[in-house]
Amino acid sequence: MKIKKGDVKLKAFTEILISYFQEHKFNLSKDIFITDVQMDSKKVTKGSLFIAINNGNNYVGEALERGAEIVICDRDIKELNFSNVIKVENSIESLQNLAKLYRKKLKLKVIAITGSEGKTTTKDLIFGVLSKTYKVKKTLGNHNNHIGLPYTILQLKEEDEIAVLEMGMSGLGEIELLSQIAAPDYAVITNIGDSHLEFLINRDNVFKAKTELLKYVSPERTLLYGDDPYFKAVDGIKIGFENQNDYVINNEKDSYEGLSFNLNEDSYFIPLNGAYNTINASFGIVLGKILNIDYLEIKESLKDIEITGMRFQKIVKDKTLYINDAYNASPVSMKMALKAFASLPLERDKVVVLADALELGDKEIEYHKEILTEALKYKFYKILVYGERMKKASKILNDPKIIYFDDKMKIKDFIQNMENIGVLLKGSRGMKLEEIIM
Repeated sequence: MKIKKGDVKLKAFTEILISYFQEHKFNLSKDIFITDVQMDSKKVTKGSLFIAINNGNNYVGEALERGAEIVICDRDIKELNFSNVIKVENSIESLQNLAKLYRKKLKLKVIAITGSEGKTTTKDLIFGVLSKTYKVKKTLGNHNNHIGLPYTILQLKEEDEIAVLEMGMSGLGEIELLSQIAAPDYAVITNIGDSHLEFLINRDNVFKAKTELLKYVSPERTLLYGDDPYFKAVDGIKIGFENQNDYVINNEKDSYEGLSFNLNEDSYFIPLNGAYNTINASFGIVLGKILNIDYLEIKESLKDIEITGMRFQKIVKDKTLYINDAYNASPVSMKMALKAFASLPLERDKVVVLADALELGDKEIEYHKEILTEALKYKFYKILVYGERMKKASKILNDPKIIYFDDKMKIKDFIQNMENIGVLLKGSRGMKLEEIIM
């Protein structure tokens, strides 16, 4: 196979692939050369390695037609008679093993981010700070689990210098697995909250799950939110609002354009709202300092930051200002969003739309009642709620300011009949509140 100039990026991976399958009694031709790794058959091009995950086994034929160099599958399919189709016991395990081997070959630094809230925004902010100085890649979309993280690693190039990898989980042992694959050099844990309590039962277990990462990174390369009670006795670089932290956030001021704040003595501005984003930005600032980026470069890079959508995203439609914070939700993040929205200076009436927070376990109605109680503390014009959990919680509170809707489109109609309003949308991913804006 003729190698194009641009294809040299995966030379190391091709060598790993050949060696890996030799150990598993598959002899691949030394002439193969992999140009990229895909899990979506529609993205396969000539030279791709296609790894068929779950239903992907049904699209092996399509991947071959598109020019896949090698296909890995784990089901009996008609294409098994092709010399470049390899059947393994488990495609996901092969994906993970190949990513682990490739990571060892790469000379880059890995920054691993986990926590109950703020992972994606923190990832974006760290990427923004570092990417003007280094060749940096970050987690693709929401590829932060046992499939997405190894897939992201297999998208890295040998010339990349830093990878910023988000680590998600829903149970014990998952961060451990991701850490073994990613072999992180630096760790960031944003906080310990109430996410995934349906599976983990309590915050103590959330703490155990998130801190599985700490076994793989030394304390002097571990960044923690120091105000979180769970981190008081944990060694690491601590960032927060309290004076005992290594880096203290102070003088924060919120405007429509964003946040200005100090970290220790240095001043910064980010085009984001909500005091919690000063914490997320500070993780990026401190990592920038550790990696020898000077103050002015860090300061300038933060002004141009680009954040993944549906994270306190401002959208104006039909003269209504929407704050789309509807990517996901937990009790902690919903309360933070309510506080941020309440403090946002707007010459408009403020309306909040709150949908169910999912995966909270036996105390889910109590948590939703707490969220609505928090919303009632602020001077919001109306509180519109959607979802069975919000319905039950609103009935308990029985406040005339809270209005329940059984259909998102009815909320949309209600909003369209109002004038000069700002609307916060906040709920779990499964509730898809962003459809109200469409």
